[in-house]
Amino acid sequence: MSSSAPIGARPGTGSPSIGAARPPRPARPPRPARPVAAAPPRPPLVRPRECLVAGVAEGVAVHLGAPVWAVRAFFVVTAGMLGAGVLLYLWCWAFMPWAAGEASPTRRAPVAWLLTSASTALALTFVPLSLDPWAWSVWGGYGGPDAVAAMLLLVTAVAFAMTAGMWAALVDRADPARGIRHALVVRAAVIVLLAVLLALELSRLASGGGVTQLVRTAIPLVALVAVSSTTLIERWRDLSGERVKRIREEQRAEMAAHLHDSVLQTLALIQNRAGASSEAARLARAQERELRAWLYDGDAPADSDLPTDLRDYAGALELDFPVRIDVVSAGASDERASGEVAAAAREAILNAARHAGGEISVYLEGTAASVDVYVRDRGPGFDPDAVPADRLGVRESIIGRMRRIGGSATIRPGGGGTGTEVHLRYAPGPGRASSGQGRHG
Repeated sequence: MSSSAPIGARPGTGSPSIGAARPPRPARPPRPARPVAAAPPRPPLVRPRECLVAGVAEGVAVHLGAPVWAVRAFFVVTAGMLGAGVLLYLWCWAFMPWAAGEASPTRRAPVAWLLTSASTALALTFVPLSLDPWAWSVWGGYGGPDAVAAMLLLVTAVAFAMTAGMWAALVDRADPARGIRHALVVRAAVIVLLAVLLALELSRLASGGGVTQLVRTAIPLVALVAVSSTTLIERWRDLSGERVKRIREEQRAEMAAHLHDSVLQTLALIQNRAGASSEAARLARAQERELRAWLYDGDAPADSDLPTDLRDYAGALELDFPVRIDVVSAGASDERASGEVAAAAREAILNAARHAGGEISVYLEGTAASVDVYVRDRGPGFDPDAVPADRLGVRESIIGRMRRIGGSATIRPGGGGTGTEVHLRYAPGPGRASSGQGRHG
């Protein structure tokens, strides 16, 4: 039985004819999805340290990316909705932290003076109304409109005055833009105002007024006690700060004693075994300096004294040169790190580290009348007169600098003819306390 050709195929071939259905095309691969840019993270919900009053509206506006005026308008509008805006503002004020920083928060609005002025205006309105005999008689027993108005004025004026006094003592006192004197002046004004209101109420109580007048007299009295109690709060803060500081100092002393007996002794042993010029000795020396500075020196000011500056400079040079620099000081002087003596001493130490190497000793002796700096090395030494004229490091940076401020610089061979000794001496006149002051004027 012969096999027949498939339907739609040409005779003698197995391929489909032209009219046959074509196979489906392969599906196209899906296009890769375009990367969607991630939304930038929102700023943290914190209050700025430079604000108008409390920084709540500004912090919320920055967090939401909205205008500050819109956030303030929201708080004002919602305040009329049964006080919802006030409660929300207080909640944010209580739980929103200050932005990171070391400076104390400062406020542009004089809140204490605004409250004091408002309290004074209300008190001036309250006094004529309270002296009206009809208002007093109505207030004594019948509760007419004049009595209600007098009561509202008294409560509002006292509340504003008390808030102003406590704000000045607890908030403005730490504000760098105002300070302690501002707080004292505001509190004095508030105490005088409350004392006047209390005297007025006591005079009315003496003439008779019953339990209602007794309550009115207690209102300014309580406010006066509250404002005066802020002094106790300040003292409690000071005592708490001193207690925390004392505890930290005790912990620091215990840690220093432990590290001195363990880590510092180990670092000193490494230096003695490794040699002054070795890399291990230099690293151990640098770590020892940093650890001693952290344990004993604390936070040094920007313009430190001369010994502290030279110790820091010597520690930096030990990381760059194979040297060991010992800085020893005796006595005390007013010479600062920004003076010309410090600059000349740094140049002398740098020259010794660069050209001599090895061990370098720096000795400072200061008195109320003068300061002497000795820089000694154990290098090959050199003759200052043999230095070429175009080399101004020693001639101008050391000798010339000391001569310009009225001091002296002496360069001579070290003991036994080994090394070099640089002696800097400066005796300021009666009108100049340091070489830095002498240089500027």
